[in-house]
Formats: sequence, C-alpha cells, structure tokens
Amino acid sequence: MEKILLIEDNKDIRDNLAEILELANYHVLTASNGKEGVTIALEQQPDLIVCDIMMPVLDGYGVLHMLHKNESLRPIPFIFLTAKTERTDVRKGMEMGADDYITKPFEGAELLSAIESRLRRCAEIRQPETSGISGLHTLLSSTSGKDLLASLKEDRNTNHYKKKQQIYAAGNRPESLYYIMEGKVKIYQRNDDGKELITGLYNEGDFLGYTALLEAGAYQESAEAIEDTVLAIIPHQDFEDLVNNNPEVLSRFVQLLAKNIAEKEQQLIALAYSSLRKKVASALITLDHKYNTTQKTHFEIDISRENLAAVAGVAKESLIRTLGDFRDEQLITLRDGTIVLMEKDKIAAMRN
Repeated sequence: MEKILLIEDNKDIRDNLAEILELANYHVLTASNGKEGVTIALEQQPDLIVCDIMMPVLDGYGVLHMLHKNESLRPIPFIFLTAKTERTDVRKGMEMGADDYITKPFEGAELLSAIESRLRRCAEIRQPETSGISGLHTLLSSTSGKDLLASLKEDRNTNHYKKKQQIYAAGNRPESLYYIMEGKVKIYQRNDDGKELITGLYNEGDFLGYTALLEAGAYQESAEAIEDTVLAIIPHQDFEDLVNNNPEVLSRFVQLLAKNIAEKEQQLIALAYSSLRKKVASALITLDHKYNTTQKTHFEIDISRENLAAVAGVAKESLIRTLGDFRDEQLITLRDGTIVLMEKDKIAAMRN
C-alpha cells in the first residue's frame, strides 16, 4: 500500500482529502504545516507528497526546497495543491521541481488521477530495464505520459549499410542520432599500428552516437555495421529538443554516459591484467549478454574471428588457439564459422 503524505493547514480540507485517499486504498499521513510535513517525510519516506502552498511556519515552496536538499527525499513525486492560480506561481513551483500543480476547487477524481499517474511513472522509471539505452522506451513513456520514443524514430529517413560499411568515423562531428532498426553495429578505436579494439556493441532497438551529441564534440570512436543494418536518422535538433524539454531523460542519458565510462574502465583493467583465457571468456559472455535476448541455453554466436579478437583485445591467432582449447574442454562448439556456447556458467566463472 503506497504512503501519501498530505500537508494542508485547513483541517476540514485535510480531513476530507485524507478520507478520499483512504477510500482509494492509500495509507495517508497528514501534517498541518510545512515544518511538520518535512519531519514526517524524513521519518516515514512517503511514496508521494501532496502539499498546499500557503501555510504557516513553512510554506509549500519551503517544503519543496527542504525536500530537495535531502538526497533520499528528492525523487519523491510532489504535487502542489493551492488556490493560487497565477501563471508566475505555477511556473515557480515547476521550476523548483514540483511534478504537478492542482488548483482549488477541484474534484476528488482529479487528485486521484494525478496521484495514480505520478506513482505509475515513478515506478516505471525505477524499473531495472531502464538502466540501459535499450530501456529508453520505458523511460520516455513514463516521463512524458506518451510514447516519445516512437514519435522520435517514426517517419524518419533511413540509411542502409552493408556488412563492414562504416557509419561514422572518429574525429568527425555528429549531425544526427541513429536508431538501429535492423542489424548490429560495433564501436571501435584503432591505434597507430592499425590494431582495432571494439569498445561497444549495439543491437536492434539501440540508439547510436548519442555520446558525441551530448558532449557537443567530435566522435571519439568509429562505428561500423557488423552485418547488413538499417538505421533511422534523427536530426541533431530533434534530439536536442527532446533532452532539453525532458530533464529526467537528460539525467538518464548522463547516467548512461557514466555507466559507459565505468564499463570501459573495467575493460581497460581486464586488458591490462587478465590472462588470455579470461579475456576470451569475457568476450564470449559479453556477446551472450548483448545478443542472446531470448536467453537460450546454447547460444550461437555469429561473429568473425577478427571482430571477436577485437572485443577481447587479443591477437587473432591467440584467439583461435584459445577457442580451440575451449572446444577441446567441451565449453563451446565450433560450427560452420559460428561459436555455440555450451557451458556458459563455466565460461563466466573463468572471468573471476
């Protein structure tokens, strides 16, 4: 049962709203002024807060300010409830971080609808699948109330890329965001000797090239189609409008950038200190996690030895020798150029 904190100085209104919320099967906490409300919020950690603006001791703006100073309370959905209807008052509340603004008088159904909507969106944002770029669909739908992702990628020009065709090159400045409609793409870097290291793998449903757009800089890596690929082309301005008008989406992209940096740091540590067997095992499990979307027990990996070596960060000859060892140990099966993972748990354990 979700906990709703109701902060309202008018006793009649407070009691009436509390009764409505309880009938809607919410656990209701009440406070008669802002200071008391902040104290209860700290102690009880409600799932949502409904707060009047004009109150003694501490007004609604002060409550919101105090809550946002506390990291654990900052994500709690916050709905202002007030008779103040001036546009400047509404704007001030929204700029401070309020999620919604309901003016008196109102119907109980209006408040319940706003509460249900905010709780639903908050729950969707917290879902684990939104931690990756492929989960942006859920994030956009939850933060906007509509499917922004669909509108972002629909009715776009599409480019078709053949296997091994370059999509963009390091050093160039981005003009578009790419959405993979079909196919697979690798992100890679090359050293002065031309040796390639794959630093990212992307699949159908992923966005591509967002890092350079957010950094407002040039591409640091190159992108190439691993197989025949179809990309939707989203102009830079459309992407910029999306993140500028949706702070939660921008925040999630920043989190994704931080996550990408952490993953690359781990990759560098593995390249520096892991054994050959660990590097190859890690590359196989990485491919399984990325492309085995149906969680098959015996997953077949169709990737060239050159690309697999570039994922592992090893020489092609060393990779082939290690794959032969894994085959002899019955960890994998080599079949017509593909690799079938037979003992994923054992392969994964080798990375530790």
